[in-house]
Order: sequence, then C-alpha cells, then structure tokens
Amino acid sequence: MTLSSSNDSPALGTDAVQRLLADLVRIDSRNPELMAGAPGERAIAEFCRDWLLRAGAEAWLDEVGPGRWNAVGRVSGGPGPTLVLCAHLDTVSSEGMTVPAFEPRIESGRLYGRGAYDMKGGVTAILAAIGALAGAPPAGTVLAALVADEEYASIGARDFASRYPADACVVTEPSEGRLILAHKGFVWAEVETTGVAAHGSRWDLGVSAVGRMGRIIAALETFDRDVLRGRVHPLVGPASLHCATVRGGEAWSTYAPACVLQVERRTLPGESPALVLDQLRSVIQAAGEEAEVREVLSRSPLECDPASPIARQVRGAAQEVCGSVPEDAGVAYWMDAAVFADAGVPTVNYGPAGEGAHAAVEWVDVGSVVNTARVLERVCLGFCAGEREPLSRGQAPVGTSR
Repeated sequence: MTLSSSNDSPALGTDAVQRLLADLVRIDSRNPELMAGAPGERAIAEFCRDWLLRAGAEAWLDEVGPGRWNAVGRVSGGPGPTLVLCAHLDTVSSEGMTVPAFEPRIESGRLYGRGAYDMKGGVTAILAAIGALAGAPPAGTVLAALVADEEYASIGARDFASRYPADACVVTEPSEGRLILAHKGFVWAEVETTGVAAHGSRWDLGVSAVGRMGRIIAALETFDRDVLRGRVHPLVGPASLHCATVRGGEAWSTYAPACVLQVERRTLPGESPALVLDQLRSVIQAAGEEAEVREVLSRSPLECDPASPIARQVRGAAQEVCGSVPEDAGVAYWMDAAVFADAGVPTVNYGPAGEGAHAAVEWVDVGSVVNTARVLERVCLGFCAGEREPLSRGQAPVGTSR
C-alpha cells in the first residue's frame, strides 16, 4: 500500500511548532489539586479544541471532574485501526521558578517556561501531527487525548480510556528521543502500630507504638537494601521501598498509643499491590511485631512488547525522521501510559528532549518537538493503514541544541 505523507504540511514547520508551543506555555494550567486557587485545565483545553477545529479536525471537550476538562481531537479516513496520541495538559506549581513561568523565552533553540518540558512540548507535537493529517486523514482513526490531572490522580487519562476504545497508544512525555517500553508503578501503603497509653513513669504499664514502629522501620530498610535492590528489571532497574513519613505519640510524658508510617514501594512490571502488601506483612512478622497494613493508592507498572506493531512503527518512523533507531528504554517514574495498558491498549512513550520537570528552570528543545511531531505523523499513517513496518520516506531531522 502506498500512502502519501503530509510532512510538508505547514503545521509541521519549525516556526509553526514554536509559535504553538509558546502559546501553550503562556496558558496557566497548574493543577488545582496541588495548589489552592490554581486554574486547572479548562483554558488550555479550550485552546486545544479550538486549534484542532481550525486545523480541520473534529474536536470537543469532556468534563472528567468538577471543573476539570480533557480536550479530544479526531481525524478519520474510514474503517481501520484506532491510534491514540496522549499528553497531559496540567502542570505543577510555578513557585520557586527562576525563569518566567508563563512568558516563554527562546534561547539557543530552547523554549523556557513552566510546562514547556513536562509536557506542553508533547501536547504541541500531537496537535501539529493531527493538524498535518486533518486535510488528508489516514485509513482508520487517530484520537488526540489531551488530558487533565496527570500530576495528581490521572482522572483525565482514566476517563478517556473508559470512553474510547483503541488499538494502540503513544504517550508523548519527554523521552529525549528514546522509545520507552516500560516504567515502574507504585504502591502507597500505611502501616499502623498500636501501644498502650500510660504515664511516662509507668514503664510497667506503657507500651510505645513508636518504639514498635522503630523496629518495623529498621526491618523495612534492611528488606529494601538486601532483597528489593536485587530484583532488577532490564529496562527500569531495581525495585525499591522507602519510609516516607511517620506520625505517632501524644505528649512527652505519655507512652504512644498509636503510630502510622507511610511507605512508598516502587514496583516492577509483574508486581501487584497484593504482592507488595503481603511482603510488608511478612517483613513486619519477621521483625516480631504486629501492625495493620492498608493500601492507600496504587498505580500499575508498564511493559510493552518491543515487537508489538506500535513499537515497530515508532522505532521505524523515528529512524526515518531522525536518522537513527531510537534506544529501547525504560524509566523509573510513573506516567499515564499505564492507564491505557491497564485498559488492554498496547502503549509506548516517545517524546522530545529538554530539562527541568518540576524544577526552577524548565525548557524543551524546539527541534526535538518538531521531530516528535513528524514521527507521530508517520506513525499514524503507518499504524492506521495496518502496516507492520513504517512507510518509506526520507526526512532530514531538525537540528537540536544538545
């Protein structure tokens, strides 16, 4: 099958991509769950919807929670596979930044501002790819999932995955041009010990819940060092656990009746919350203590078959656009990719380069955003046509600043 590429589309030009990225960075989309009074995603979701409509795509908003919005775009050329391109619209706080947060500055090919790297560069690449395809949609369907709340509870991605079935997904979190096939998950758990409250002088009556917790903490630290660090996934590295916070006791002269420890366990592909809770209980029992262990929140790890059609398409398209095969890699942090994988959708991550996620100085390499958009456009054409290999086309990569 021969398909024409729209890589000569104005939407994929460096100037157009840079303008779009700057427009997105100017919109304050800080997550209100992370700071009181932050505006959330409505303004940026409306901007993305309107941009997609002007480009010739279908577009609409989905309310995924009170005042929280996803922007959804769609191009379709008829029956065929459905591919999702996903990026989140929310950002973390701008407090403490040493560059202007919402006044984008371009210097040496880098665009600075809050969210430029995490992840409005990825949003820009998706919009540009959809804009390039809108005039001549591929067979099948491409959906843009521009979602809310990734920085807190991922209500946007979970809502989208529940509404829209798909055959594959590409998330565009920054990856420095690597093909991300795996990432860690996590389990947040609370461990609670109980003691016997008594006056501080009554050693014969009192039992300190804090003291009991101290022995548990020591046992968990040993378990992390001696057991978990020996469990290594080839792409994401070792499993790990840390004791995050501890609260207990009532007063200087009172034996503590209760103590609560918050534990975060970073999980490898194949590890479940049930496994983690069982491990915690076993460590506590081996330490000679008793405690209640309860799950507070968990997120799944990601692992995608490197030979899957979507991985092959991204790998081949990146080689065509950028001139080399991207490295297969994994990351230690969690992202929305696992939400789609949990819904049965093969999912990879591929995105631009930069630095400064959640940091005082944040920037994204504009050339890498352009290349990401061009890769996505090629992936959409090939995957939605049912091709197992990427379509052949020569494309010189855009220069980057690193």
